Amino acid sequence: MTKVFYFKINLNKFGEMKLQAERENKTFRNAVIAYLVGTLIMFGGLFYLNGILKKKVENRRKFLTTTEAQLKQFQASEEYLSMVDVDRLAQTFNNRIFWAKKLVALSDEITHSLAVRKFTYSNGVLTLNGITPVDNNVKELDLINDFIQRLLANPEISNDFPQIKSGLITKQLAKDTAILEFVIECYSREASESRRSGQ
Repeated sequence: MTKVFYFKINLNKFGEMKLQAERENKTFRNAVIAYLVGTLIMFGGLFYLNGILKKKVENRRKFLTTTEAQLKQFQASEEYLSMVDVDRLAQTFNNRIFWAKKLVALSDEITHSLAVRKFTYSNGVLTLNGITPVDNNVKELDLINDFIQRLLANPEISNDFPQIKSGLITKQLAKDTAILEFVIECYSREASESRRSGQ
């Protein structure tokens, strides 16, 4: 028995080489396209960011120009100070109220019999809203009037608020306790004058 040898001869070697070359060309083409698309996206992003930054810079420039214009308007002249400017300056110093000292003085005049639960200041009038418990042995109206007299006697308060008067007084029931709510109005000099001229 004789051995038979088989030989496989690839007659299509050129076809395989051509297919491989086409695959390599296709891979290269896809890589180039991907690179170009990525570059375009990157440049588009940079262009967009550049536009946003330009807008911000322009807005800042406008803001700076507006601020400089306002500063020039508010800038006082070194050569000339008008009478109006002097009057405004005098009013600023004459009409100011030192609230820290006022509050200390107010707390000194408040006794354990009453409490100030709220105070407001508007148009030259300091309004004190207070409460006191109703007691059959105490005349609450006298208590409120005594408080007003103490405020008038305290120069720290009466210097800026020369006219002090009692306002609305109402009786309330809070948690089974009868209380008297009262309002005291302290008028500054300007508010007192305008009030007198209006009457």
